[in-house]
Amino acid sequence: MFSNEVYWLSVVILFTSVMWVPYIINRMIEMGLWPALYNPQPDTRPRAQWAERMMRAHENAVENLVIFAPLVLLVQITHAQSSLTAMAAEYYFYARLSHFIAFSLAIPLLRVFAFLAGFAAQMVLVYEILTVA
Repeated sequence: MFSNEVYWLSVVILFTSVMWVPYIINRMIEMGLWPALYNPQPDTRPRAQWAERMMRAHENAVENLVIFAPLVLLVQITHAQSSLTAMAAEYYFYARLSHFIAFSLAIPLLRVFAFLAGFAAQMVLVYEILTVA
């Protein structure tokens, strides 16, 4: 049976893995099906501003997953699970969801608060890991 932290890590991974779908659909609409699927150049950017922002939100989510995932695994390895770590992992998911929506819809202040909320959740995990040691 999975811990709550691993459950929320799985949800975060699933969410991060599908963030690309809307902006790729936009790319297909803008460029046509075959040009969009033909391995566009790295500098190919969407004309729709929301799609550009969504791509950047996805990149940010991947960058932060590199931090979040090992923290959850360290919580497991060190047996640092607690109601606080479970809450932090869940909180992280909702922070990243809020960040993705706020970034995509160009809501700057909410985007910053959502990012900071995700960072705070990561720091809770770090704290719990270090206090177990």
